[in-house]
Amino acid sequence: MANVSTTEITSDSIASDNPIHQRLLSAYVYAQPQIEGNLLEIGCGTGRGLAILINAADHYTGIDKYKSLTDELQLEYPQADFKAMHIPPLKEIADNSFDTVVSFQVIEHIKDDKTFLKEIHRVLKPGGKAIISTPNKKMTLTRNPWHVREYYVKELEALCKSIFSKVEANGIAGNDKVMDYHERNRQSVKKITRFDILNLQYRLPAPLLRIPYEFLNRLNRNKLDQADNALVKSITVADYFVNDNAEDCLDLFYTLEK
Repeated sequence: MANVSTTEITSDSIASDNPIHQRLLSAYVYAQPQIEGNLLEIGCGTGRGLAILINAADHYTGIDKYKSLTDELQLEYPQADFKAMHIPPLKEIADNSFDTVVSFQVIEHIKDDKTFLKEIHRVLKPGGKAIISTPNKKMTLTRNPWHVREYYVKELEALCKSIFSKVEANGIAGNDKVMDYHERNRQSVKKITRFDILNLQYRLPAPLLRIPYEFLNRLNRNKLDQADNALVKSITVADYFVNDNAEDCLDLFYTLEK
């Protein structure tokens, strides 16, 4: 697979990434029962949940900005279609052409988020569903310079309701084991950010922060793994669950109906 893996993307082959990888994978697992017909995934990335989606849909189309990834995925999954494009808009995709759209951990990267959601609405068939996930800003540990913005529950709900006829606002939560890891992560991040006495993480342009963020994030995950490898290794998708009270969830997990 093309080398585009960062701590932002996470990898299933890096031991210290496991809790985050399982958290991201859980969105695919819990979306699966709602998937039907012609499916579009926006932001397929390295194909984290591709096997789940392809098995659930009549036909799968994946979009990502990295052509190197879509080319490799096309070779691996010839029964599906992959397109490389920067979005929005969803260029050359017809109105009312998909029964289901999924887009996990993408909207926080999109500058024009309203147009992004309008494009999802446009390509959905009447009665079709979109399932999206994004970090819950309330639970964020520090600024992520890869994100244009993050959302509180009501912010994202209001944005979605301005476009879609029905919005079901849930979240992805974790059990005690997951929250133990999350709290250890929080305390470790605090030890790092206490040196940022000028609050530069929120004052500097995002591109300047990406290199130190990547270095420190990787260092932090490795430290957590070394401190308790059994905990880091043991976390699985089953330790995450969908909660209809999204307020204190790690991620927002919304189902939108056209």
